[in-house]
Order: sequence, then C-alpha cells, then structure tokens
Amino acid sequence: MQIAVTFRHMEVSDPVRTYAEEKLARVKKYIDEPIDAQVVLSVEKKIRHKAEVTIVAKGITIKGSDETSDMYAAIDLMVDKIERQLKRYKEKLKKHKPASGKEREVTKAILAAQSIDEIEGGEPQIVRSHSFPVKPMAVEEAVMQMDLLHKEFLVFTDSSTEEINVVYRRKDGNYGLIVPTVK
Repeated sequence: MQIAVTFRHMEVSDPVRTYAEEKLARVKKYIDEPIDAQVVLSVEKKIRHKAEVTIVAKGITIKGSDETSDMYAAIDLMVDKIERQLKRYKEKLKKHKPASGKEREVTKAILAAQSIDEIEGGEPQIVRSHSFPVKPMAVEEAVMQMDLLHKEFLVFTDSSTEEINVVYRRKDGNYGLIVPTVK
C-alpha cells in the first residue's frame, strides 16, 4: 500500500504522518489489490483540523474527509468513515456477480462559455479534456460507485447490454438512469 501524506497550512510533522499511515493500514484487510492513498492534512483558521483521503484501488475510488479541533481526532474519524464505506462496498460486492464485457474509453471535455449577454457569434472553447476507462457494471454497482465517489452523475457501460449509460442523482434524493436508444 502506497500512502502519500500532504500537509497544507501547517508544518510537516513526522508523528502525524506516521499516525495517518498506521491508521490507513487498517483498510488493507478490505481490499487485497494494490492500493494508492493520497492523504491531505490541513489546518484552517488555526482551529479547524481537516483530514481528507482519496483511495484508489483496482476498479474503485473512495473519498472521505472529516474535520475537528484536533488533527489526530480528524484522522481517526476519516479512517472510520473510509472503513464503513469499504465494509458496505465489500458486502454489496458479495451480493453482485462480477460484470464481464469490454471496457471502453470515454473523454470528458470542459467548455468555456461567455455569459449569454456577451455571446456575439462566439462559440464555446474546450478548456480541458480528460479520458478515463469506463468498466462494465450493473446499474446497482454504478449507483454504489457514484455514492462512494460523492459525484452527481456517473457514466458507465451496462454489463448486460454493453451500451454506455448515465446514472445521476435527482434533486428529490432518488436516482435517474439515461439509456441511449438508436433510431
């Protein structure tokens, strides 16, 4: 397990770094693949100690954060949250059959547009582009992955139809599914 600890708005502290690494070592028992963890420890306004982590393993990305008035307590709470998420994820995986199918590559582009008042024949421009693999999964697994990533939507390949679908979070708290049809 590779753990990178970054300090923001505070001095680098080896005891805090060691404490965070030891606490995050507990999550190894839930994921047996190679794991990369990026930990960001920061202090805001000298009283808010914040611990954030992004864990990337094969096929899964989990984010968690917490803040308190003590850095060690923030690390403990953040690791507890990640552990609960991984336990829930592992239980759901036991219930689901792994998906098989081809993995696709999707490109995300961010466009820069002027306000409606300022547009005079100008077109939006691509500011940034990002490609990422889209693995085949069931709709339930896509919803679970979206919750783990704390995202509003997720593009995925449906394992049963091998079509690209989009699942999104609705304002009423439910989920929506966009399935493309060809006419």
